[in-house]
Amino acid sequence: MNKYIFVTGGVLSGLGKGITASSIGLLLKSRGLTVTAIKIDPYLNCDAGTMNPYQHGEVFVLDDGTEVDMDLGSYERFLDIDLTGDHNITTGKIYKSVIEKERRGEYLGATVQIIPHVTDEIKASIKRVAERTKADVVIVEVGGTVGDIESMPFLEALRQMHQELGDDCVFVHTTLVPVVSVVGEQKTKPTQHSVKELRAIGIQPDVIIGRGTAPLTEGIRRKIALFCDVPFEAVISAPDVHSIYQVPVLFEEQGLPELLLTRLKLPAKARDLSQWQRFVDAVLHPQEQVRIAIVGKYTMLRDSYVSYVEALTHAGAALGAGIEIVWIEAEEFSESHMEGIDGVIVPVGFGHRGAEGKIRAIRYARTHNVPFLGICYGFQLAVIEFARSVLHLEGANSTEFGPTEHPVIDLMPEQRSLTEKGATMRLGAQPVMIERGTLAHKLYGATEISERHRHRYEVNPRYVRDLEAAGLKFSGKSPDGRRMEILELPGHPYFIASQFHPEFTSRPTRPRPLFVGLVQACLARRKLLVSS
Repeated sequence: MNKYIFVTGGVLSGLGKGITASSIGLLLKSRGLTVTAIKIDPYLNCDAGTMNPYQHGEVFVLDDGTEVDMDLGSYERFLDIDLTGDHNITTGKIYKSVIEKERRGEYLGATVQIIPHVTDEIKASIKRVAERTKADVVIVEVGGTVGDIESMPFLEALRQMHQELGDDCVFVHTTLVPVVSVVGEQKTKPTQHSVKELRAIGIQPDVIIGRGTAPLTEGIRRKIALFCDVPFEAVISAPDVHSIYQVPVLFEEQGLPELLLTRLKLPAKARDLSQWQRFVDAVLHPQEQVRIAIVGKYTMLRDSYVSYVEALTHAGAALGAGIEIVWIEAEEFSESHMEGIDGVIVPVGFGHRGAEGKIRAIRYARTHNVPFLGICYGFQLAVIEFARSVLHLEGANSTEFGPTEHPVIDLMPEQRSLTEKGATMRLGAQPVMIERGTLAHKLYGATEISERHRHRYEVNPRYVRDLEAAGLKFSGKSPDGRRMEILELPGHPYFIASQFHPEFTSRPTRPRPLFVGLVQACLARRKLLVSS
């Protein structure tokens, strides 16, 4: 029978519920249990696909093409599993399903209400994932904070599940334990009020995760335990750390896995965190350091590029290198930004804003032999830059930005006939064929790979022959050869770009080849500069 761990949050958002849920999952998996995770997002959108990164951070894409909340990226990285769209439940999805059932007459004339119809749909959605995955433990994270009106139906559904399943459910509540600078001591009142709000709904937390700048003192833990009616050992300290990958180790040291296993009546097995610990040690104690610039259009909110940060961390750890990321706003890019930079990434994006700044960054990397990795939008802009600078096609551009004399980036013919813009998107894992003897082949060690996509525009087939004749190599293509997937520039220390998103499938102990190659090239460049 499935066991459930429900992770809620109080006081304010952004406390790290996703990392808490991921860390718990990793620790239970290290005990030999099968674990899966579900993220509940209370917004009315059906998915995260149409949301601006400034609104909700990065849009993460799964193998099946579903656009989801970035916390599912944390689940996949920590648990080393591939999730599906069913693992992200939103208010939009739930209400859409309920309304469609009502229209089909499935409620037999009943007045459709939040309770029981909406709450039943929420419970059914959770249980479907549990039954399909057959996981020993299903971790369910509820987005937002306790007290939000949007979260109420979901919390009520979880209360009902606890009533139905009893000891097969555990509630973990994440709260803030701030330090008032004037007084200089940790304050428990926000946690007390948050738990009071949760208990008013009918939910008593079994474990409280206290977030703060410093570890919780013993006295503060005892006070929280007393006022919130949980055992002392169930008050877990989660202070700020250098790396999110330290969090499972902190939880392990405080006995959280044993507490959860006991509470859920699951057999305790010998843990194996050796591989994870080696990875964490490599992250914390790098032998070398490189500086990599990310030239983006959403750099005001770093969560917009969280998968890039983690993919670089994974690649750096594999090579014994620490990664210092230099954030450069694309609209403000100038050559002066490149002083002391070892490598450049031009990441995802939509729309014209910042495009010219990214093109300037690409041109600088190409002409100054700076290691470069372009991804999706960065791939398309690399084609545009090459067409303008090398083929001398003045005004070469993407039709995404409007009419152009040289549409080197364009919709494919079959896409133009689609009336719904969303239908033109190419999403999810798709095969890529790699040409032997190329840099891409050397990096991947394979002639066929599968990578996740999220884009609409393609390299215009009319220009491929001229681009390649001028020196640009398309080393990866779709199986039918119509879509360009990877480009590289022979003779350059490292100039490669992909139409797909390798950052989405990077794992702590399995970094993606394009990122490993970039870090290797940056290390080589730094050594060359030092020796000269």
